[in-house]
Amino acid sequence: LLGQILDHWFESEPLKATLATDAVIGAMSSPHTPGSGYVLLHHVMGELEGRRGAWGYVAGGMGALSQAIARAAATRGAHIFTEKAVCRVLLGRDGQAQGVVLQDGTEVRSKVVLSNASPQLTFLELTPQEQLPEDFAQRIRRADTRSPVTKIKVAVDRLPSFLAAPNTRDGRPLPHHQCSIHLNCEGTHLLHQAFTEAAAGHPSSRPMIELCIPSALDPGLAPQGCHVVSLFTQYTPYELAGGRPWDEQARNAYADTVFDCIEAYAPGFKASVIGRDILTPPDLERIFGLPGGNIFHGGMSLDQLYFARPVPSYSGYRSPFPGLYLCGSGAHPGGGVMGAAGRNAARVALGDFKRL
Repeated sequence: LLGQILDHWFESEPLKATLATDAVIGAMSSPHTPGSGYVLLHHVMGELEGRRGAWGYVAGGMGALSQAIARAAATRGAHIFTEKAVCRVLLGRDGQAQGVVLQDGTEVRSKVVLSNASPQLTFLELTPQEQLPEDFAQRIRRADTRSPVTKIKVAVDRLPSFLAAPNTRDGRPLPHHQCSIHLNCEGTHLLHQAFTEAAAGHPSSRPMIELCIPSALDPGLAPQGCHVVSLFTQYTPYELAGGRPWDEQARNAYADTVFDCIEAYAPGFKASVIGRDILTPPDLERIFGLPGGNIFHGGMSLDQLYFARPVPSYSGYRSPFPGLYLCGSGAHPGGGVMGAAGRNAARVALGDFKRL
C-alpha cells in the first residue's frame, strides 16, 4: 500500500499527499488501493540527463518530441505518412502480418508491423477477431481501462498569483511557476474522498489538480504577457451516474468546479481566463484513441503489469499474428512518454526480422 511506504519515509501529511498524487495519476484508484505503491514507483523510474526520477518539459510542446523522432527516422531513410489513418492490418493466409491498409484503400506492404495503438484498437478493431485465440480476445476485451482524467487547457492574460507566493510587480515567472503545482492535496484523505465520489459516478467536488504553466518555460507558446495553463485533473468517471451524458453543460460544470478551487489558491485566476478547452475521458478516447480515456492504454494495476501486460503469454511484444508487434503503453512496462516499450519491441522485431 502507498500509505505504508509514505508513512515509513515521511512525517508531513501535505508532503505525503503531494507525493501520493503520483501514485494515482491516470488511475481510477485511491491512495488506499492495494498496488498504488507501484504506480508511484513507475513515475520515478528512469532518469533525465543523469538525474534519477527527474521529469522534463519538451520545448515546443509534446509534438516537438514526435517531430524529433520523425526527423531521426527520416535521416535513416524512413518514409512517414501523416493524416493517413490505418483501417486494418493486412494478413496473409497463414495469419502473418504483411502490412497495413489505409482508409483510402492504399496497401502498404511490410514484413513486420509495429502498432503503437492500444491493445484494444490493435486487436479488436485493426485485426480480425475471429482469427484471434478466444482467451486472448476475451482478456483484451475485459482489460480495465477506466480513467479518472479530465484535461483542461487554459489561455490566460496573466500569470496566476498564488496567496502562498504572490507574483512580483514585473509579472515575471517565479520558480514555482516553472514546476508542477499540486492543488487540493493537503491530505491523503482528500484524494480518497475525490476518488469515492467518482467511483459513484459523480465528478469530484474537490478534484485533485496538477497545474503547470508551459509558457513560463517556453515563452513562444503564448503572446507576450499571456500564458498557457495545463490542468491535469481527476477524478471524473467515464460514465456519469444516472446515464447522464458528458455534454457541454456537464463539461462546463466540472470545469467551473476546478476553476473555483484554483481561485481559492490564486485569487483573480478566473478573471484572467481568455479561453479553455475541456477534455473528459470520453473525449480523450475519441480524439486520441485512448481506451476509456486511459493515458496508459490500460490500468497500471498489478494484474495488468509485467508478464500480464497486455495479457499473459504475450508480454514479449509479439502477438498471435506473426510479424505484428505491440510497442505502445499497453505493452510492458506500460506508462507514459518514456519509450521503454518501443525500444524493447524494436529489439524483438529486429531479432525476428532476420528469420522472416
